[in-house]
Amino acid sequence: MNKEELFPIVDADGNVTGTATRRECHSGSMLLHPVVHLHIIGADKSVYLQKRSNNKDIQPGKWDTAVGGHVDVGESIIDALAREAKEELGIEISNPVHIKNYVFTSDRERELVHTFYIMVDLDSFNPTLDPEEIEEGRFWTLEELNRVSNQELLTPNFLSEYTSILCPLLSSL
Repeated sequence: MNKEELFPIVDADGNVTGTATRRECHSGSMLLHPVVHLHIIGADKSVYLQKRSNNKDIQPGKWDTAVGGHVDVGESIIDALAREAKEELGIEISNPVHIKNYVFTSDRERELVHTFYIMVDLDSFNPTLDPEEIEEGRFWTLEELNRVSNQELLTPNFLSEYTSILCPLLSSL
């Protein structure tokens, strides 16, 4: 992981206002930087999660959104989403559905999160996980997610999205 990698700095509307390094963005500076999240939902409404590698600098070893990553300087949100899906899961995506954008704040950083989802056929979904990024991945039923939601297994960001975004979305599908 390149701690000197440059990220765009944005305002709450996503307008680029500058750049900063990964180290600066993740050091408590609270510089707002854009990220993408892709939720992968099975036809049975199960949700694919990745278990973050223990090498990650934030939330290592916890279960998280299927695909998540930073937007590169000069990169569009859709291009970042496609790149991250390819890098992390080895999949090509088409027609991702935008859910919403929101600001997520932790004790170390602030992110402008661009959230999307895709529906997949469980029988044909066959990701190739990047071992540098992901320890394992699998589909979780809503019952399983509800059972572990009060434990330390899930990232706070995913748990927040699950409650505020995914549960309402899944009930409407």
